[in-house]
Order: sequence, then C-alpha cells, then structure tokens
Amino acid sequence: MTEDPATQRYPLPPWPPPTQPPPAQAALPPAPPPRRGSRVLRAFVVAVAVVGLVAAGWWLRTGEAPPVPRADPTVAAETAPRTVPTPGYEESDEPLGAPPPAPASDVFAFVAEQDDGITPVAWDPCRPVAVVLSPDGAPADAEPLLVDALARMTEVTGLQFRYEGTTDELPGGDRAAYQPDRYGDRWAPVLVGWRTPDQEPGLAGDVAGLGGSASAGPEGGPLAWVTGSVTLDGPEYAELAAGGDAAVGRAILLHELGHVVGLAHVWDADQLMASTTSGEVLDFADGDLAGLARLGAGVCIPEL
Repeated sequence: MTEDPATQRYPLPPWPPPTQPPPAQAALPPAPPPRRGSRVLRAFVVAVAVVGLVAAGWWLRTGEAPPVPRADPTVAAETAPRTVPTPGYEESDEPLGAPPPAPASDVFAFVAEQDDGITPVAWDPCRPVAVVLSPDGAPADAEPLLVDALARMTEVTGLQFRYEGTTDELPGGDRAAYQPDRYGDRWAPVLVGWRTPDQEPGLAGDVAGLGGSASAGPEGGPLAWVTGSVTLDGPEYAELAAGGDAAVGRAILLHELGHVVGLAHVWDADQLMASTTSGEVLDFADGDLAGLARLGAGVCIPEL
C-alpha cells in the first residue's frame, strides 16, 4: 500500500498488499487464486508521522512528501488553525485494560513495526478506541453486529473499544484523520460503514471488505494508530443475511477490525486473518489471537 502524499488523508488504495511485507511472508510463493465461493478480504494503511512541534501546533508529513508548511509567523498562535488535535485527549496514566495471555503461535503478521523492526505499531492502550457507525447503506442489524464485534475486539486485545453511535460521515474515499467540526478536538473515531462497489471501487469483484488505520507519533518517539476505517460490501451483506450466513458477516467485520488494530494477512487458511475466506473460519484462531495480544500491549503516548 502506497503512502498518500496528501497529509492527514488516507484513501482506500488499490490492491496489491503492502510493499514491505514481513520477511516471513516475503519468501512465500504468490497466493493461489481464491477458491470458488470465497471472499477476498483486503487491508489498507497509511502512516502519518508527526515530525515537529511549532508555535501554531503540530505539522505532519507522509512518506517522502514535503512537510506541511509552517504556520505564518505573523499570525497569532491562538488564531492559527490546528492540523492535528491537542495532545493527550482522554489519555490515562496507565493502560485501561490488559491483553489476554497469548497462545503459543507465531502464525501472525503485523501491518507496521517500529524502528526496531520488531515491536508492532499499536493503539495507545491508555485511551479508548472510539468507533462510529455510518448508517447509510448499512444492514438492519448493523448496530448490534458492530457492538458485538467491538466487544470481541476488547476481549482479544485488552484495548477498550467504545461505540459512540452513528455519524453522518460516509466511508471510503479521502478521509481526514482530524475532523474537529464533526468530532471535536481529537483524532477522528474509527469509521465503520457499508458501500456498494459502485460507490467504493475497491469492493469490486469478490472483495467483501476493506480495513486499515493511520498512525502518528511524536518526533523521536514511537508510532501509534490514531484512527481507522472499515468499509464493507453492502450487497454482499444483503446476500449473507438472505442466506442465513450472519456468522460469516460477523467474521468479515472481525477480519477488517483485525487490520484496523494492526494485523496483516497470513497465508494460513485456518486463521481469520487469511486473505480469503470461504466462510469456514468464523472467529480468531490461535495465530490471530497471539498477534492481537501483542497489539494490545502497546505503549502510552500522551504526546498524541
């Protein structure tokens, strides 16, 4: 996935997968084509690095794009618009929860790692992970489905997922990581919604969902995921509901939330984080759970 040069925005980029996959995956042969009836599950991610602190607030850059210009020094700091939230929103002095014991499995991969090449980029465990639902095009059971999935994510990571209700924001396309007019002075919540392939071309073909997050970090410090998005195929979910396959729809949502938390695809079809599903794996398996437990053990970053 290529980093978007436009600051603070992360579109749903086209497949293929990340250009820097974990070493264990890099040596493997190309994935076989999806089996008949399988659904492709895709991930996206853009890292937004916070690289400096200036009088008017933080300034950002993404990838190799030039930094956002510093604020006009002739404009008073208190009147210059912020480009990221005031640091420390809802930050506690200690983690709000603890990850469960990790199963003895190494069948997992991370979307991104810190500079040490080992520690995964994770969410700040000292603040809740806020999530909102876009009801436009969503199935009738979208809200209880999402609430149930978030409870499962809290259980398997120790992170405290908090459902905040519906939003008028639509999923897909360019999404700003900081939307103070809509969500206040904080990072935008994780957005979950449903679209059609016409509305979101990334859902064309057998693709059932897209999911990923954006990261930020203080200069010289670690990165953390700060916001994310899940976009699911509305017509696909309608077919699942008609066929009595609600459990498959839940599994697809959990898979995409796994990407939001920081898990990448694996090549083991027995794991929920495999890149395709035929509806046989309905919840996280041992490898998924081992990776999720590690992602729940991130560091607190009050500077964000």
